Amino acid sequence: MRVMEELENLSRKMNEDPKEIEGVEKTYQFDITGEEEGVFQIQFTDGQVHYQKGKLHAPDCTLKMKDNNFLKLVQGELNPATAFMTGKLKIEGGMGNALKLQKILETYN
Repeated sequence: MRVMEELENLSRKMNEDPKEIEGVEKTYQFDITGEEEGVFQIQFTDGQVHYQKGKLHAPDCTLKMKDNNFLKLVQGELNPATAFMTGKLKIEGGMGNALKLQKILETYN
């Protein structure tokens, strides 16, 4: 499952060098459609990030997209602003939270 593999790789990178995520206390949820449909969460807490499949925590921000767009997003191949403007990405829970995630993802790509 490529979505879980990407979350694992991303989490590993962040936890190995957590300076960019220190002080971030948020849960992001990804509602993914397509072949790898599912709900995935990443939780930033105490300078570490954890990921899981399913909705275990109340999300601060939910991002809805197709699985192929998710993979492009976390690999730095999809501009989140463009994806949002063209309808490839839908956001619930505050644009500020989404922008914070964008900055974090850019740092680790």
